[in-house]
Amino acid sequence: MVMGSLPEAVDIAVIGGGVGGYFAAIHAAQLGKSVALIEKEKLGGHCLNYACIPSKTMIKVADMFYKIQHAQNFGIHAEQVSVNGQELYNWRMGVSKKLEDGVAFLCKSNGVEVIKGTGIFMSSKSLQIGGGETIDFKKAIIATGSEPTTLKGFEFGGNVIDYKKALMLDHVPKSMVILGAGYVSVEIGTLYAKLGTKVSIVARSDVLSHFDRDAVDLVKKKMTELGVKIYAGVTPASHDASSVTLSNGEKVEAELIVVAIGLSPYTSGLGLENTQVKLDQKGFVKVDNALRTADPSILAIGDVIGEPLLAHKAMRQGVVAAEVAAGQNSSYDNLVVPAVIFSDPEISIAGTLEGDGVKVTKFPLTALGRAIALNATNGFVKIAADSSNIVKGVEVVSDDAGDIIGEAVVAIEMGAALEDIADSIHPHPTYSEALQEAAEAALGRSIHYFYGK
Repeated sequence: MVMGSLPEAVDIAVIGGGVGGYFAAIHAAQLGKSVALIEKEKLGGHCLNYACIPSKTMIKVADMFYKIQHAQNFGIHAEQVSVNGQELYNWRMGVSKKLEDGVAFLCKSNGVEVIKGTGIFMSSKSLQIGGGETIDFKKAIIATGSEPTTLKGFEFGGNVIDYKKALMLDHVPKSMVILGAGYVSVEIGTLYAKLGTKVSIVARSDVLSHFDRDAVDLVKKKMTELGVKIYAGVTPASHDASSVTLSNGEKVEAELIVVAIGLSPYTSGLGLENTQVKLDQKGFVKVDNALRTADPSILAIGDVIGEPLLAHKAMRQGVVAAEVAAGQNSSYDNLVVPAVIFSDPEISIAGTLEGDGVKVTKFPLTALGRAIALNATNGFVKIAADSSNIVKGVEVVSDDAGDIIGEAVVAIEMGAALEDIADSIHPHPTYSEALQEAAEAALGRSIHYFYGK
């Protein structure tokens, strides 16, 4: 199926209409190039339709439901509060549809030709669409993203689902076992626990094993309060229609089993063997700092080129790839790709807290007016700076941590010093003040927290 007429040739062909792909397509069109955007499913890809947006939509709903039920401290006493799974599903799907329609409008408004189908490379200069017509291009950008990794013995089907289907349920399941303990598992597990599901997480080592333990300990404490059971240091061995058996012999109740062990690059069936594109040992497409592959005519962006597998990284790379494909002297040279875990509390990170000569200062939310007023003191801000006081990293653990970390990203990218943050007036009372307070503390002039003499 083709949306609009299929052009015989374009300047730039983008394969994959996810966030990276449509950013690349629209920006290339803004640069005056003729562009075809090829997408086999929905514009916006996994982020808009199956992952980022749906998960954060449902997390917000779960938070509201949970807070209404636990608002006695504020003098609010609510009774008979319930969740209608079908109505929640309708809202979640409606949000994705609105955004998908918005992307379609933007593509059309910018003159991007959207082609519905699978793009298969026939050569370094041509693509076949869905086994039918072909389209020639001068440059191509691979933006096919990633797909959920499968687990042997727990293939998808029956009561075994991936994270996408876990975010498309029209009911609240009674019990759920999540295999894997990364941020996807934590986000899905927390939101369903707040909705009333009995959640178990099976972790080969531990929850969020690659993250700062100070932050993770707070998240695990909240998960325990919510009734989430974490089985650490074990692996899933087998399953049936109602349970999972672990490597230690324990059986865990499971109406649904969610496999969330990671993502794999989507390169199969693209015809890359007909090009000069090279893959690394893990199957990701190899690129240089200008996002060019080993094939002079083809670039690649986003999840398909490797870690970090984050939508906002793909967006930035889409812009850079469009400029490179259009002949501009551009490169992907960003210092910071922030990461946000929408847990409870949220964890956001920019830059690094490690390195020679780097000093880390921690400011607790127990000393922040905004956090005290909202009964949300379960968190902190850490700021890292070198011997010249140049900011190297920031970690925020709080409600809305993801909204605060942007300031840290700009600070690190611009080479800001602790004084730049500490001496800039932050609005009161807000969570953003915690970043200013952390910078003040790092300079030895903390006002609201006593660190000792």
